[in-house]
Amino acid sequence: MPLKLHKRGEVWHYRGTVAGRRLRGTTGTADKTKAQRFASKIEESVWNGSVDGPGARLTMAQAFIAYLDADRPDRFVGKLNDYWGDTLVASVTPELVMRAAKAIYPKATGATRNRQAIAPTIAAINYCAELGWCSPIKAKRFRVDAKTKTPADLEWVNAFAEQATEEDLVHLAALCLFMFGTGARVGEATALVWADVDLLKNTAEIRQTKTGHTREAHLPPPIVAALANIPSNRNLEELVFGYAGRGSVSKVWNNVAARAGIAALTPHCCRHGFATTMMRKGIDVKTIAKAGGWKDAATVLRTYAHALDDMTVTDAVFDTPVTQGRSSSIATNGKERKNTA
Repeated sequence: MPLKLHKRGEVWHYRGTVAGRRLRGTTGTADKTKAQRFASKIEESVWNGSVDGPGARLTMAQAFIAYLDADRPDRFVGKLNDYWGDTLVASVTPELVMRAAKAIYPKATGATRNRQAIAPTIAAINYCAELGWCSPIKAKRFRVDAKTKTPADLEWVNAFAEQATEEDLVHLAALCLFMFGTGARVGEATALVWADVDLLKNTAEIRQTKTGHTREAHLPPPIVAALANIPSNRNLEELVFGYAGRGSVSKVWNNVAARAGIAALTPHCCRHGFATTMMRKGIDVKTIAKAGGWKDAATVLRTYAHALDDMTVTDAVFDTPVTQGRSSSIATNGKERKNTA
């Protein structure tokens, strides 16, 4: 249907669907005649583009190439490119994007489909839209059931590190401390090479797997000591922790936790513990997000707000000392104490 005009304040705006594209925007004028001419030009431009513009021939394969050429994250693009191939971008609808996610990851959770299929597909198309090659697109996400995350705490981390050290797995002990003290994801930590580490300045350059960006992390003294104790020639390109990736960490990690008699937490729980511990110590959310490499403060607050679920915080109104509720993750396996986290 043709674009229709409507007024917002003194200015005319347009909206409608042209050549399968939903359009809306401002004409920038309070004169209705000028606004009508502006809307007509928008319609003409869209129709011309749908017939012979760059968007008429742009394929998904080309969209992914352009996306990668712009140094965007490539982690999940391979499977997406194989699926979409020479499909025209102009024919891709939100419903098709969701169907693609199901087809590529038939047994995956909604969160995985959202992260590995929908998000990068939409990102590639919208990058091309920024270049003027096609129209932008939005798509719904699959429902994700919120899960209460059990964070590692300092007691758990120390118990794990002690057990790993007793088994001469000092690099694993250091890995645990590093993730807990920097908020690094396991994939980011295992990718660390000695060239990224400066023990004199207490810093490490962490390449973030989700965003493709690099951040500088401060290394507290316990982490510096743990890294210094790793037997290594410190070759610049050598992996600091000696693991090829998170897949090679899981089994030995679980075995150490079991022998230590502590909760069977995953490596990622150390990242949760980093955020949760800092929140409980009163560090502001924006600082936590920056220090741990989260996209923004809202992400941290949405994910880790449970860390502050303590009704007694209102005692602070009367200057009464507040003890934040804290669940221990040290006990497990039905042994001596029950984990209440």
